Amino acid sequence: MLPARNRMKRSTEFDNTVRFGIRAVQPDLVIHAHRGVDETGPRVGVVVTKAVGSAVERHRVARRLRHVARRLLTDMDRRELVVIRALASSRCATSTRLEEQLKAGLRRIHERTRTGR
Repeated sequence: MLPARNRMKRSTEFDNTVRFGIRAVQPDLVIHAHRGVDETGPRVGVVVTKAVGSAVERHRVARRLRHVARRLLTDMDRRELVVIRALASSRCATSTRLEEQLKAGLRRIHERTRTGR
């Protein structure tokens, strides 16, 4: 579980991160990251739609994504806002695969922000 200070709670944070952030697409995930001004983070939000499956399957995917994201908090900038959107195929993906995809997506985003794109 993500600590309370690292959870994205407001819909405006989700909206701004998706709208103004950089996107990285992976086979099972879409990761949006945006650098905010508040240094209380990093903060992570998870979006799991009905396309993933039943309520039980959606909650299972969300728990796994939060657990995976918790491991990566130390690698993120304190101002970073990240939204992880689960695609339908994430239902069948292992936690290890989800972690690899999240790491790869964040790496791509960080490379893009360093090059000024």
